[in-house]
Amino acid sequence: MEFEDIYKTYWDRIFRLCMGFVNDYDVAQDLAQETFIIVWQKLETFRNESTIGTWIFRIASNNCLRQIEKEKRFQKSDLPIHLTEEKHYSIEPQIQLLYKCIAELPETDRVIISLELEDVKQAEIAKIVGLSEANVRVKIHRIKEKLTQKFKENGLQ
Repeated sequence: MEFEDIYKTYWDRIFRLCMGFVNDYDVAQDLAQETFIIVWQKLETFRNESTIGTWIFRIASNNCLRQIEKEKRFQKSDLPIHLTEEKHYSIEPQIQLLYKCIAELPETDRVIISLELEDVKQAEIAKIVGLSEANVRVKIHRIKEKLTQKFKENGLQ
């Protein structure tokens, strides 16, 4: 697969994954861009031991986790939401709340639910995070329950 095709196929999904981690539009864009720089640099070393998508999601997840480690001085729930109309883009309030709630989850849960939201197969998620498929299914169920509860607390269904 050519890099340009990979970029076009995965850009939106990787950006949304990054948003799930950092809840900041500009930082998510930077992280997604950095992910594709790494993909570009390492594409010839890809060994087809997993799907290209799994490989890219793993790179993006690791990249986001490194960023979070650097920014650890911030509380996850205090991460700024820079999704304002004055920046010439808008995201529905429910989606903003979803990103905020995901950003408050523990790191492994953020990876799992962000990949689940991108329709990555649970077997692939298990490989990315190093858990059994059964464990991933249970975690997804519990994460969804947590997010549903947070939405209810905020008056949204």
